[in-house]
Amino acid sequence: MSFWDQQCPVKVIFGNQKLNMTFTVEPVRRLHEEIIDFYDFMSPRPEEAAMRREVVKRIETVIKDLWPTADVQIFGSFSTGLYLPTSDIDLVVFGKWERPPLQLLEQALRKHNVAEPYSIKVLDKATVPIIKLTDQETEVKVDISFNVETGVKAARFIKEYMKKYSLLPYLILVLKQFLLQRDLNEVFTGGISSYSLILMAISFLQLHPRIDARRADENLGMLLIEFFELYGRNFNYLKTGIRIKNGGAYIAKEEIMKVMTNGYRPSMLCIEDPLLPGNDVGRSSYGAMQVKQVFDYAYIVLSHAVSPLARSYPNRDSER
Repeated sequence: MSFWDQQCPVKVIFGNQKLNMTFTVEPVRRLHEEIIDFYDFMSPRPEEAAMRREVVKRIETVIKDLWPTADVQIFGSFSTGLYLPTSDIDLVVFGKWERPPLQLLEQALRKHNVAEPYSIKVLDKATVPIIKLTDQETEVKVDISFNVETGVKAARFIKEYMKKYSLLPYLILVLKQFLLQRDLNEVFTGGISSYSLILMAISFLQLHPRIDARRADENLGMLLIEFFELYGRNFNYLKTGIRIKNGGAYIAKEEIMKVMTNGYRPSMLCIEDPLLPGNDVGRSSYGAMQVKQVFDYAYIVLSHAVSPLARSYPNRDSER
């Protein structure tokens, strides 16, 4: 008997049987088509990708002028292609320094007028010290870190799952926009990180009780509703953590705590880092319950919209 069957405190029921019985085909199909249209509309155009590469090139020129042997790499959403027009560019600089030369690079960027004058910020007290700036020509925001390999590895990891689950990019782009519109797409604004969101979506597909949910021709509208149902109302955030490695699992937080480093306890949104054992990806997501609430609301609105009773009994709350 699996952990899920015998003691899993989540006891997650995706409700797929209920959904199949009560949701009519046509509205769900239209929602599927809307998601595809949204993805096609929001996906980066070649010109936009070229513009972002130019931003990287300008910054890389400044860095190479300072340190000719430095290696500049792109990670994050620009690397995976899962970025919105408002998304920033994440860069990491690899070189031989005892401490990250944040101030030195900041001065060079100011000198070469790469960034808008008042946009450059040095966050040297952050867990990962970075330079934040806005490109002068394009107004694209950029984060620069030093000698941190985890971001590059995470980008490679996400690309592997994008190949495995072809529908993953569609879900991610819709969910990222959904959280962006509610100012819940950043940890420091009370939301969750893109990496946490992507790992939640991967776990959702890994552990979905319907095998056909992972097929390339599965209905995206149904998957989106089920995602909102899982993380909006069924997932037990108090007792359960998410594991991606080894095919995925829901793990009791007591088990996760045994391998956590530096005396940390599992966070409310506890996601085992698949690349860094002992690290909780959701650790800084203090506003995870706000995200749960908006997921729950989205489930109510969408499930009502595709219900055969929707026209007979309009939900005024969902029309506001």
